[in-house]
Amino acid sequence: MCEVEQVSVENLRLRLQKRIDSKTKPPGSLGILEDLALKMGLILKTDRPKISNPQILVFAADHGVTEEGTSAFPSEVTAQMVLNFLSGGAAINVFCEQNGIGLGVVNIGVKGSLESINGLVNQPVGYGTSNFCRESAMSIQQLDQAMNLGASLVSERYDQNCNVIGFGEMGIGNTTSAAALMSFYLDLEPQDCVGRGTGIDDGGLKRKEMALERARELHINKTQPKEILAAVGGFEIAGIVGAMLKAKDLGMIILVDGFIASAAALAAFMIEPSSKDNMIFCHVSAEKAHCLLLDKLDVKPILDLKLRLGEGTGVAVALPLLKSAILFLENMASFESAGVSDAL
Repeated sequence: MCEVEQVSVENLRLRLQKRIDSKTKPPGSLGILEDLALKMGLILKTDRPKISNPQILVFAADHGVTEEGTSAFPSEVTAQMVLNFLSGGAAINVFCEQNGIGLGVVNIGVKGSLESINGLVNQPVGYGTSNFCRESAMSIQQLDQAMNLGASLVSERYDQNCNVIGFGEMGIGNTTSAAALMSFYLDLEPQDCVGRGTGIDDGGLKRKEMALERARELHINKTQPKEILAAVGGFEIAGIVGAMLKAKDLGMIILVDGFIASAAALAAFMIEPSSKDNMIFCHVSAEKAHCLLLDKLDVKPILDLKLRLGEGTGVAVALPLLKSAILFLENMASFESAGVSDAL
């Protein structure tokens, strides 16, 4: 960032902080809401930020690594849940409707064929990734295709006056892929990165660890961020990474959901470190490694509700808090306008 830009950002930060502190309250008394108001203003480059047409994109894909017995559910569940999203029956549908959030569902790599159904973005890069214990999950060409699809979907929503976007995912086996990305990018042992996902038993947990160990041996020469993402990522994770990077380029607020979405955020950060500047981490999930991942990224989540569902549900339930942060900054009286004496 050049010196002129740095000065401009600092001036905006000072203006925002002055507006926040001028409200009729003790300084800092609205806690995290004040932090959110400041961050959203900096992302949107204004001291009067507004939320416009908030959207969530849910990317769905399957994972070849489930061949290693790492999931409690069969791959068929991914396609079944996509249909549930489209019929309005999932948790993410309920919370999006409650909070006025637009929802898009994307088949970016579900195993088997999904018919073109009304409301479905049906553009699979492949029919599930390959088993990354035996070969790369995807080719670099497939990675680029997935990332480009995510980017194009964000651009479409930006053109529809959306400035706040979050990402959800659905993919049996994707906690294993997210754990592998975490292990590779942060050079952590597999046991520090795996969790029980959708509810695997001790045997399944051990199989997850072994899968990551084999992947680390097989892909030991993969060192560049995109190489690693292609080696052990998922199509839905790659789509989210491309979407996050495009949202950063467009100056949008990026809302990050749970463990899998945070692994995508980590990948985006490894590719483009400045992308983290636009990210708000909505919650820490019950998945064991999520707290460690957030610590490594040096970010603080808004909520801790013990969620472990995915789908973007943490984003949807956190959005009202972002709206509260905007509203106090816009509508709350200042000491001057209310005729209230300020602190000495």
